[in-house]
Amino acid sequence: MIGYTLHPEVYADLDDIHRYFSLFNPQTADRILDEFLDAFNLITQFPRHGHRRTDLTSGPMRFKIVRSYLVAYLPNLNPIWIAAVLDGRQNPRVIAAILRERE
Repeated sequence: MIGYTLHPEVYADLDDIHRYFSLFNPQTADRILDEFLDAFNLITQFPRHGHRRTDLTSGPMRFKIVRSYLVAYLPNLNPIWIAAVLDGRQNPRVIAAILRERE
């Protein structure tokens, strides 16, 4: 059975994103969360769909882009482990450090 599990910090990632967009438009904030859930479900159907980022990690982690965010996940686990949802515009060194903590 393929499904997904969220790293505990992913809940905080999603809450932060939702809270930010709610300041401007609550409906948009809800729609963005739906886009993340759709991406998580797509990842479970096609685990190798995402791309590699050797500048961020040398491990098997893959990435799916949702708007300007990176969904970082480990496709070789069952259920798939979603490690982070991060703003892709951040410094790559910051992203890499966060991912090392969550692998």
